[in-house]
Amino acid sequence: MKNLLLFVFIILGLISCKQQEKPIDIENQNNQIVIGQLDSIYSEILDESRELWIHIPESAKDSLSYKTTYPVIYLLDGPSNFNSVTGIIEHLSGNMIVPEMIIIGIANTNRSLDLTPTKVDIDVISGDSIQYPSGGGNKFLDFIEKELIPYVEKTYPTTTYKTFVGHSFGGLSVINALVNRKELFNNYVAIDPSLWWDNRAFLNIADSILSTNKFDNKALYVGVANTMESDMDIDKVQNDNIPDTYFTVHIKSILQFVNSLDTKKDNGLLFEWKYYENDDHGSVPFITEYDAFRFLFSWYKLNGVNNFYSEKSTLNAKEIIKIISSHYANISDRFGYQVIPPEKYINSIGKGFMHNNMPEKAYSLLNLNIKNYPKSVNVFESMGDYYLFQSDTLNAIKEFKNGLKIREKATLRGKLEKLED
Repeated sequence: MKNLLLFVFIILGLISCKQQEKPIDIENQNNQIVIGQLDSIYSEILDESRELWIHIPESAKDSLSYKTTYPVIYLLDGPSNFNSVTGIIEHLSGNMIVPEMIIIGIANTNRSLDLTPTKVDIDVISGDSIQYPSGGGNKFLDFIEKELIPYVEKTYPTTTYKTFVGHSFGGLSVINALVNRKELFNNYVAIDPSLWWDNRAFLNIADSILSTNKFDNKALYVGVANTMESDMDIDKVQNDNIPDTYFTVHIKSILQFVNSLDTKKDNGLLFEWKYYENDDHGSVPFITEYDAFRFLFSWYKLNGVNNFYSEKSTLNAKEIIKIISSHYANISDRFGYQVIPPEKYINSIGKGFMHNNMPEKAYSLLNLNIKNYPKSVNVFESMGDYYLFQSDTLNAIKEFKNGLKIREKATLRGKLEKLED
């Protein structure tokens, strides 16, 4: 059913101008770095199978860690954008800037049909007939809403918090979903969207809906590429006297949309956009994705952690616990479900206090982990390490034994045996 998708990065050890004496065996599984897997779903609505590119956080694959669930990114043009989005999320989540997330990359079969909201037969610029199919966008969103999301939530460890990302025609589809199915996702990322479509007819409809409806607890980020000729700039292109051409209509349409949306302060939508002067339509997805995720999850990072370790800090252990608890209560409110401080993150803060000779604060953080993760062997091992750092062998032995009651762990057993010898 599921075929493992392998993305191979050949690891070159010592690189020189000379030919390597021993070429790397690219058939060897040990030389492969796996960042995702393939899945597929048959759609009754679309009457076809649709390939899915799936990224699951490493923590979900660790059979010894606490089982958790993850927010989901639904990514259009999956094969084209999967590597970049996966890398960005892995990097940002590893630095606690965004949460770990599952990524669902949706492969295309007929891109222009799936991602355009209306059927168009004539190119408004040239007057020529359009040779590619269009207008299946709402049917495609039916597939996402009624088939894909239920399948993903049944199959993978997901939460109900979802982000929808698309580029070009995909960005057009994202805006379509926002204005016509706003409850489907929490966040929307439209990368250089093709809002010129249908002679701006959909743009005008979307603008009207965004003017009259409420979008509380929804967020949109729009990235705008530089698709102009070299003698044009972002101010000049918006002049009403500048005619629509293939070089101007794309960016003019997007700027019309974002400038209008900037004035709609009462619709509840959390909105941001950015013009990327040095990126064209092809290069803009990567930088937009990075900025978008930082904007959409600007509330996720716990700021000021480094100040906890400062000698000038007046915070005591109870106050630090209160700050952390309050922060994750806010995160829980944002997500709409309870989120407790991640075990590894709290452990790293506790160990930081331990190595900065702040034992009371270290103990409080490590003890918080024991309260939140009482079935984790790692939290008891860390507490045992704390006692060892305090030269308290008896309590270290006690905590190591508590960990081993949960399950056997070779490194922990070795620590215990060394103490008992």
